[in-house]
Amino acid sequence: MTHDVIRGLMLPFLGTALGSACVFFMRKGMHPNLRRALTGFAAGVMVAASIWSLLIPAMNQSEHMGKFAFVPAAVGFLLGIAFLLVLDKIIPHLHMNSAVCEGPSCRMKKTTMLVLAVALHNLPEGMAVGVVYADILSGTGAITLSAALALSLGIAIQNFPEGAIISMPLRSEGVGKGRAFTYGVLSGIVEPIGALLTIWAASLVTPALPYLLSFAAGSMMYVVVEELIPEMSEEPHSNIGTVLFAIGFTLMMVLDVALG
Repeated sequence: MTHDVIRGLMLPFLGTALGSACVFFMRKGMHPNLRRALTGFAAGVMVAASIWSLLIPAMNQSEHMGKFAFVPAAVGFLLGIAFLLVLDKIIPHLHMNSAVCEGPSCRMKKTTMLVLAVALHNLPEGMAVGVVYADILSGTGAITLSAALALSLGIAIQNFPEGAIISMPLRSEGVGKGRAFTYGVLSGIVEPIGALLTIWAASLVTPALPYLLSFAAGSMMYVVVEELIPEMSEEPHSNIGTVLFAIGFTLMMVLDVALG
């Protein structure tokens, strides 16, 4: 595995770790409007990445199917949605500002379930990065190294606020700075793991790459619709999340087109 690929796989994780480190520099808890803004930004990046970095390349790789080039993208997208829906049901987790555990009932600590919730959201991002680098390693030439780097960089940028979103509230609930930082970092470790597993799966069945690209897109869109949009739109009403969604979407689109 080349240094470029390793760097690309680790960038998103680095973004989460740096964001989690905010707990050492910010004394007060995160203001609700700041959390909405960061959540909206992350949602915008993920939507743009799903379209330009995953779904469009999936359909481009299926051009030989003619009018049915949409099939791998459509099938993979729906399977990605279904996959996250299943994980949401079988993994106990707790979302921010929620007192009710989702998934099977358990006796886990609240902090553990919060970390599991964020880790569940980070998995699709790791899969997305893994599948674009899997395409590069396969030598098809459908996705350039610069386009893959753009995706890694975009997800790393939106992972910075996500790291802060998990570590800062934990600190507000009395968790020590070191532990809050550790929990934030642990929530992001699933990204390089998910990326490596996706590369391994793609190496077994290279023709499945279009399906894997759209699968990652579906998984990310599930997170956006199920969690991020509701969180950025919670009461009291504010447009800050919508504005930052637009900025995040535009930034990721520009990165993908300019670097791709």
